[in-house]
Amino acid sequence: MYSLSDLQTALDNPEWFAREANRLWTHRFNLRDHNPKGIDVFAADWDNLLILDACRYDEFERACDLRGDLSKVRSRGATSSEFVRGNFTGRTLHDVVYVSANVYYPYLREEIDAEVHAFIGLHEDDKRDAGEGLTTHPETVTEHALAAHKQYPNKRLMVHYLQPHQPYIGPYGRERFDAGRGLIDTVKQSNPSREELLRAYRENLEIVLEEVEVLLAELPGKTIVTADHGEMLGERMRPIPVTDYGHHAGVYIDELLDVPWFVSENGPRKEIVAKMPETDKDAEVDSEELAAQLRALGYRE
Repeated sequence: MYSLSDLQTALDNPEWFAREANRLWTHRFNLRDHNPKGIDVFAADWDNLLILDACRYDEFERACDLRGDLSKVRSRGATSSEFVRGNFTGRTLHDVVYVSANVYYPYLREEIDAEVHAFIGLHEDDKRDAGEGLTTHPETVTEHALAAHKQYPNKRLMVHYLQPHQPYIGPYGRERFDAGRGLIDTVKQSNPSREELLRAYRENLEIVLEEVEVLLAELPGKTIVTADHGEMLGERMRPIPVTDYGHHAGVYIDELLDVPWFVSENGPRKEIVAKMPETDKDAEVDSEELAAQLRALGYRE
């Protein structure tokens, strides 16, 4: 259902109205909280799952020169919230340790009734690691992922990087772009050409892939590199032909749902043991702080 504030937004912002109309069209007005036809990541076979935020399959294929096997899968979400709802809802995952710079799991955890063995949230590191805009740099994620592997060697390790999601942290991205609340605001503030936007996005992707390469060398067993969702980088939507940016819930198009599924093997598989968590590390969270960080990244929820 739409509120009066949504109606006012539509009147003030024709682009918002076009985007909502296109969103309803893409899944024929069947309002869902995730894409049910996407891959169930926890049903897949892996020891370590590395998630890149807002990483398109085509751009990963272009940039990746890592050793392994690449295929394309459909995500359960066009946004991080849909990815979390689609994969975690109603699950007890005592064999999983989740290291994440993305705050959606702790933000939604009670609503979706999910539990992992341990959640290691890195949003507290934003203040000391942020450049232009609110983000956690990938080196920080790698550092915590390696520490988590050492502490929990017999758990499936899930590691969620924020890049290539904007803000753009590379030398070109920092110089050319003024980070806004989400990619749409960033584009409005910076007025880039599509080539300039692609350059900054690809720079972010190359930066995070350098950290992925570190983990592929250090983590034992079978490691999957994938994404929670993709990103629109100036594609023209339909049926209303408006140019769009970023990622929006319910917009089920290839640019947002097609994600990489890259498989790398490094020695013997882990001996995975499920165990009740010693403490509920994600129980005490500041929901208002998490919501503020989501708004800073451009999410409305």
